[in-house]
Amino acid sequence: MNEHDLKHLRAAMQIAQRARDHGNHPFGSLLADEHGEILLEAENSVVTDSDSTAHAETNLVRLASRKFSAEALSKCTLYSSTEPCPMCAGAIFWSGIGRVVYALSEQGLYSLTNDSPDKLLLSCRDVLARGGRPTEVLGPAIEDEAKKVHEAFWG
Repeated sequence: MNEHDLKHLRAAMQIAQRARDHGNHPFGSLLADEHGEILLEAENSVVTDSDSTAHAETNLVRLASRKFSAEALSKCTLYSSTEPCPMCAGAIFWSGIGRVVYALSEQGLYSLTNDSPDKLLLSCRDVLARGGRPTEVLGPAIEDEAKKVHEAFWG
């Protein structure tokens, strides 16, 4: 993990805060090219879109797949404020995005959500490892910072 990665993770956390400010769950993601230039951003919109699949990462993958070729996406990194869930990891795989970097781990998130039944205990690393092409996965990183956007949200 390098300084670009940490900078982009912090930007994803700011996007997560925007999602929360807009009345959604606090998750954010962004897509950067191989030079570290930000191409796209997306926030969670599950509540405002009334769409249980409108996670930040799937929203980003939808935008990216319309705009970029699979070849271009293979050189990109998806940065996420929180580890992508199994659904999002599948979308990332199908898009061809070559690298994923996340801040807060699945376990770290679930430690904040109390006794919620909304848990699907399968790491993105495990999902992506079963794909037919490699996807680099880095994380968790700066988890204490990443937890802040979730404070008092999951009450």
